[in-house]
Amino acid sequence: MRPYSIDLRNKIIEIWKKEKISIRKLAQHFGVSKSFIQKLIKKYKETGDIRPLPQGGRPPCKLNSEQLIILIELMEKNNDATFEELSELLEKATGVKVGKSTIGRISQKLNYSLKKNLICS
Repeated sequence: MRPYSIDLRNKIIEIWKKEKISIRKLAQHFGVSKSFIQKLIKKYKETGDIRPLPQGGRPPCKLNSEQLIILIELMEKNNDATFEELSELLEKATGVKVGKSTIGRISQKLNYSLKKNLICS
């Protein structure tokens, strides 16, 4: 669900200041929940700000740019290594432990594929 617009928030605060309407009636008038009005008024009183807080987002990458370069070099040198082996090599090289799924996601993001050496007997 997207946050309520700044315009709506401004209107609610303006009417609350001018008319001193109860929180319950404000919520009914604007079609929002009572808790939203309570939180908005509390935030306005404490900070004077009515903007919504930032929403969600992805967690940051576990590897910085230097570690990514090391990982790419390891992928090129050990082209037939599994993600688990690459994870171990990366830990030895940088001291940062990541799982094989993280290695897989990073290789997908970099559009880098590993070629396996097939040994036929």
